[in-house]
Amino acid sequence: MSVDWSALGHVAVVSVGATVGIVVVFALGVRALATREPGPDGTSNGQGTLALAGLCFAACAAVIGYGLYLIVPQFH
Repeated sequence: MSVDWSALGHVAVVSVGATVGIVVVFALGVRALATREPGPDGTSNGQGTLALAGLCFAACAAVIGYGLYLIVPQFH
């Protein structure tokens, strides 16, 4: 039995990179939600930050959904 160390290294690098990337995008979404400031009438005027947070969370959900699609054979 032989191990292709180069392929194993590539898989490890891509896995770590994807994990760090999804964590950073999720953290940006949480940060966007946390920095919404209330307007003068008490309602939130940070619609841009809300849209950014939604976009970040949608990207995270898409990556997770794609990963599940690749793992579960019934989806193919």
